[in-house]
Amino acid sequence: MLKPRSTPTRELTNLDGLWRFAVDGATGEEPWAGPLDTRLEAAVPASYNDLFTDTAIRDHVGWVWYQRVVRVPRGWAEECVIVRFDAATHHGKVYVDDVIVAEHRGGYTPFEVDITEHVCCGEEFRLTVGVDNELTNVTLPPGTITVTQDGRRQQKYLHDFYNYAGLARSVWLYSRPAVHADDITVVTDLDGTAGTVEYTVRTSVPAPVRVRVLDATGAEVAAGGGAKGAVRIEDVTPWRPGAAYLYGLVVETLSGEGGEVVDSYTQPFGVRTVEVSGSRFLINGQPFYFTGFGKHEDTPIRGKGHDDAYLVHDFQLMEWIGANSFRTSHYPYAEEVLEFADRHGIVVIDETAAVGLNLAVTGGLAGRPHQPTFSAETFNDDTRAAHAQDIRELVTRDKNHPSVVMWCVANEPSSNEEGAREYFEPLVELIRALDHTRPVSYAAVMFATSENDRIADLFDVICLNRYYGWYVATGDLATAETYVEGDLRAWADRFGKPIIMSEYGADALPGLHSVWDLPWTEEYQCAYLEANHRAFDRVEAVVGEHVWNFADFQTSDGIHRVDGNRKGVFTRDRRPKAAARELRKRWRGLAGCKPSGIA
Repeated sequence: MLKPRSTPTRELTNLDGLWRFAVDGATGEEPWAGPLDTRLEAAVPASYNDLFTDTAIRDHVGWVWYQRVVRVPRGWAEECVIVRFDAATHHGKVYVDDVIVAEHRGGYTPFEVDITEHVCCGEEFRLTVGVDNELTNVTLPPGTITVTQDGRRQQKYLHDFYNYAGLARSVWLYSRPAVHADDITVVTDLDGTAGTVEYTVRTSVPAPVRVRVLDATGAEVAAGGGAKGAVRIEDVTPWRPGAAYLYGLVVETLSGEGGEVVDSYTQPFGVRTVEVSGSRFLINGQPFYFTGFGKHEDTPIRGKGHDDAYLVHDFQLMEWIGANSFRTSHYPYAEEVLEFADRHGIVVIDETAAVGLNLAVTGGLAGRPHQPTFSAETFNDDTRAAHAQDIRELVTRDKNHPSVVMWCVANEPSSNEEGAREYFEPLVELIRALDHTRPVSYAAVMFATSENDRIADLFDVICLNRYYGWYVATGDLATAETYVEGDLRAWADRFGKPIIMSEYGADALPGLHSVWDLPWTEEYQCAYLEANHRAFDRVEAVVGEHVWNFADFQTSDGIHRVDGNRKGVFTRDRRPKAAARELRKRWRGLAGCKPSGIA
């Protein structure tokens, strides 16, 4: 599935704006069967939860309904008409007038449907979308639903961020020719000063294909023919972290051999290589040291709704602080985020929505008894099937982004439990079959140690989430620093792979200060980070540090989380805490290299 673009043969209409909105049960039994009977309107893109003052809407569990009237442009009479949703969190159903035309499960990847037979050019149709936010043991992320004594349905889940829902990304109406390119895959390599570009094009029906490569000025630098082939770019300008350079692969589908162009689509790409060598992570053959964050798609009012203004400002803050990378914790982000990273040379670890596959957290760090995480009654074959589909859709969408240098298949699964290997090994095999060009990892929870983890050998890079000095040895940073170094060395000694500290952090309330190392103060957050950094710098295998989190974010837990998770080095509205300036001093001096010159 190609991202909709305006091309010489394709046209694009954005359907963002205000849509009619209602929760299930507040209108007729078939909300799609006529105009939605509601006075409410919801912004698209945005999560619906924080838009309204009604608690019943914010806490609603189940279906909600969006509706608007759409007019098909008059000039599309000879084209296919497609409606595309960049995401519907977590389960979407689409109706054109009274007819259901599409259904999709998975809250963070796009889906589309050809509605040509249901609409007429120049005329209007009623577009109704149902979105269900329910999480179960076979959804990603997972959850459970309980019913209170007064009959209210409540959603419970294990991930530590708010379950925002709705149409949080853009909706599009676009046209394309009946014969067209359906999918494009670009794989690059470097050969001295030249770049090689292997491409594969899938067309809607068998048809001749030709390709051209354009540089950033629009000049043609290579050309080829056939739906599968390779071209060579002499004197190539590689895509580098901090120094992005993009080419365009112009794919033209022809009416016949030597015939006219019936479809044209340009796929941006960058020429770069990624590999793991021993305990080093290499981009274009050079060691790379990750500095940055785990982030969230989370802003006031919008929830997980994509916002270009926040996109620009967040990347400006990352540049200011010296971050060269981030992880899409804990789900695929809007594709606009990756496109921006492509253009600005920011490195991305791309993650599925598999967060919460760990029932041990219900026992807490004290290790109380809990249900087995992997079993027929908990996370089972159906869960893994949903996980596999999540992986397929992630790779299909993001495989051509040069900024994406590694796949992360899960965050904090119970990788030390029985059944973990049986669950994850087929998924690792799947993602390697889909893309052999990128390393694969997962982020290991604190319960999983170098001794009891059952799956680390399946992966290329060890990503560790560790909170010594916060959840363990709270307030005792001398002990915490010892724990960090010992833990890192144990993983390095056993597996001999690169290690990224994919999460480490401490909550800090803006404006809370102390002359002592007191948790929750801005000073303690700074001291906590400094203790971790000293440990990282002494362990050669460490190739990166991603602070948890870029900015404070909303959660559902109002007891342990006061107005959300406060581990951000920026507040939720993007004001810097003291830790931001401390990180800036460290990271702007590293420039992607390991401290102290360690390779």
